[in-house]
Amino acid sequence: MPNTKEHSAYSHTQTTAVRSGLDTDMAHGAVMPPIYLSSNFSFESFNQPRKYDYTRSGNPTRDLLAEALAELEGGHNAVITPTGMAAVNLVLQLLTPEDTLLVPHDCYGGSYRLFEHASKRGLFNLNIVDQNDQQALQQALEQQPCLVWVETPSNPLLRIYDIEAICQQAHQVGALVAVDNTFLTPLWQKPLELGADIVIHSTTKYINGHSDVVGGAVIAKTQELHEKLAWWANCIGATAAPFDSYMTLRGVRTLHARLQIHEQNTQSLLDYLKQHPTIKKVYHPSLKSHSGHEIAVKQQSGFGAMLSVELDLGTEPQYYPQLLNHFFSSLNMFTLAESLGGVESLVCHPATMTHAGISEEARKSAGISSSLLRFSIGIEHNEDLLADLSQALESFSVFRQKLTTK
Repeated sequence: MPNTKEHSAYSHTQTTAVRSGLDTDMAHGAVMPPIYLSSNFSFESFNQPRKYDYTRSGNPTRDLLAEALAELEGGHNAVITPTGMAAVNLVLQLLTPEDTLLVPHDCYGGSYRLFEHASKRGLFNLNIVDQNDQQALQQALEQQPCLVWVETPSNPLLRIYDIEAICQQAHQVGALVAVDNTFLTPLWQKPLELGADIVIHSTTKYINGHSDVVGGAVIAKTQELHEKLAWWANCIGATAAPFDSYMTLRGVRTLHARLQIHEQNTQSLLDYLKQHPTIKKVYHPSLKSHSGHEIAVKQQSGFGAMLSVELDLGTEPQYYPQLLNHFFSSLNMFTLAESLGGVESLVCHPATMTHAGISEEARKSAGISSSLLRFSIGIEHNEDLLADLSQALESFSVFRQKLTTK
């Protein structure tokens, strides 16, 4: 069992991330904590269980990750789930059929799909609004939702929502606020400090950071809320495996170092993309032209390493599939794949990938067009990334010219 020796809180989050769980092995003094792969644990005697009895209910390896993420986010404790969507689904267990869930119109496609279909089954009422439309938001809050879901920056258009303002408004009507903080991690944004009650992560992304483990986390601000979430996680079996937890905690240790390079690379690519003739629009909150720039400056300590662009596909939709295929095929260092936040650079076409599971009408409402591309900028050398993107865009330009002048 891990050592529970007391230590004072570290002054810097990167130190917390690196030191979490270190030197806690009482059995052999291992610097790195061991993995407790056992599915069950013996009782001390009849009717005398130890702290852990069954891994679905509790596991020391998983608890180390939970403690680390809770400390980084400034929460009471965390529940570690087997996937990011399991984390989303876990929070929904707090709702009853009479309750209303208020969500943004442009949230991640997987979350949107779950919200929509769960509400159709009568598990709760659903209200979908543009949370930057103050009149629409106020009208929705007047209906007294039980839970307000916030995702900022949004996926994939990187819209920014004012967490503190939404929390104040939501709490006035008695609603809880849950914030999906996957894109920024606790090193770039701390929603609990801004008033949120719950923070959700797909730890698959930046927190693990190596695209080799799927997982999720739900961090609660209070003991009471955490106990409810932990009860439901045990009840429905939404708890992560020890090995996955160990791997994710290993990723946490390098989070700060990785994020610095992610963001540096993103800024260098933005300068190039902003002036390229085949890019119609660039979405990133660091840009002063971004509608949410001032709020991002206020509530974030970093702008993130996700960016989206509108690629100029011309005015003839029949050519769009060929043009997109040519561009993706021309890239060598941006892999066409879903997910994000790994050390490797990725490119995604949201309309046919991450948001393919929602209706065309919903995609149109969220502003997700056929020409929208989402990039997850990795930690390769920025000059190599820039050279690859440059040659792919030049090849695309030549191909588009030939294709449209036949």
